Amino acid sequence: MDISAIRELIAGDMSSVDAMILRRLQSDVLLVNQIGHYIVNSGGKRLRPMIVLLSARALGYQGNQHIDLAAIIEFIHTATLLHDDVVDESDKRRSRDTANAVWGNAASVLVGDFLYSRSFEMMVDVNQMRVMEILSHATNRIAEGEVLQLLNCNDPDTDETKYREVILRKTATLFEAGARLGGVICNSTPEEEQALSDYGLHLGIAFQIIDDALDYSSSGEKIGKNIGDDLAEGKPTLPLIRAIQVGTSEQKATLREAIEKGGRKYINVVMQAIESTDAIEYTSRLAQEESAKAIKALNILPASYYRSALAALAELSVKRSN
Repeated sequence: MDISAIRELIAGDMSSVDAMILRRLQSDVLLVNQIGHYIVNSGGKRLRPMIVLLSARALGYQGNQHIDLAAIIEFIHTATLLHDDVVDESDKRRSRDTANAVWGNAASVLVGDFLYSRSFEMMVDVNQMRVMEILSHATNRIAEGEVLQLLNCNDPDTDETKYREVILRKTATLFEAGARLGGVICNSTPEEEQALSDYGLHLGIAFQIIDDALDYSSSGEKIGKNIGDDLAEGKPTLPLIRAIQVGTSEQKATLREAIEKGGRKYINVVMQAIESTDAIEYTSRLAQEESAKAIKALNILPASYYRSALAALAELSVKRSN
């Protein structure tokens, strides 16, 4: 099952989610509308809402709350993007200028806050304390992940354990929450809910690991941002961590200096070190292991096209080029 088939499977639900997003974005403050629509309509994959929809449908859900929850998840994700781009001083995302590059940091942060608060208004409308519990915990964990990443910046001693803790909180937490919510609204068994949670967690880890690999192994046009952005920001992601771990003494010294100082002047030397140490292959292998764990977690669910689509998403997440 390819991504087109997955999208076709839930086309009606996704159309409802898009309509819900546009409706709940509305504000009588013009700038909120402008920035909100700009980033929500910037060509994102809508992967996180898809996971909510597919998880609920995989357990036979027939109501409408999965639409609300999918929109909430997308709002939270969008808010994190607005804040991330300010923190990282990014000027490109999905091949477009970032909101902070167009409107400035202050406006981007404040509209991110609006999206967070709007998502919590929508949680109240769902009127399930369990939903509030899961999503409030998730947003807290995401913030913690951002702070941990900030602490790791320009630190060449960051190891795989620290790296994984960041991506678990910063990225995988929202995948995990979205998948778990699909079970919650179905009144699933504890085992089914945990299986969906495990699926989302491992998928989120795999997705972020591949994202970090693409920063050193793809083209800027394909990934929609500048190649080497992570290096420029002094972020010690897995390809760099692995290259330092197995590289020569000279490579280790250069890579450590590149992380400590940041910037793009080291990019060519860093790329050579990553290639000679097979760091991308190592990184991809770990992502594939996480993808396999995600797929295995689905075994407890009843067989259906929706379960197959969830498994296909896990496979596709590690095969992508953007």
